Amino acid sequence: MNEPNKPRKILFVCLGNICRSPAAEGVMKSVLESENAKGWTIDSAGTGDYHIGDLPDSRMRSAARRRGLDLVHRCRQVRESDFEDFDIIIGMDANNMANLRRMAPTTEAVAKLKHIAEFLPAGCGYDYVPDPYYEGAEGFELVLDLLENACRNIYQAYK
Repeated sequence: MNEPNKPRKILFVCLGNICRSPAAEGVMKSVLESENAKGWTIDSAGTGDYHIGDLPDSRMRSAARRRGLDLVHRCRQVRESDFEDFDIIIGMDANNMANLRRMAPTTEAVAKLKHIAEFLPAGCGYDYVPDPYYEGAEGFELVLDLLENACRNIYQAYK
């Protein structure tokens, strides 16, 4: 039975919202679907405004599609209202977290911030999700592997 006060609104954040955070959104939605979980809101955004309105990077969409994920999110920038609308805001790396702390309008908003590292499996060799933008195909696969583990752990932590 879901507790009504458990966090169920999650925003994933990276820099441009074209690789890591829309992939996290897609993976998390897939996890929730496989668990038949209801009552969750999942979204993603970027701290930068470089790609507003664009689909995620075509290489990430291709890698995700091979895993049965269809990334159709339109890139957007983090808004001040996100700190009110979401229970948890998860940054993909230390720079994202620093940017989110600067953007947070209140100390209560800062308290909603979580680093993805909190949900990565111990011993995975990463304490962040690396940006695959300037990498080859293996970078996108690595990101999806890390996100699949992290999103399962997020679900377990908040179900």
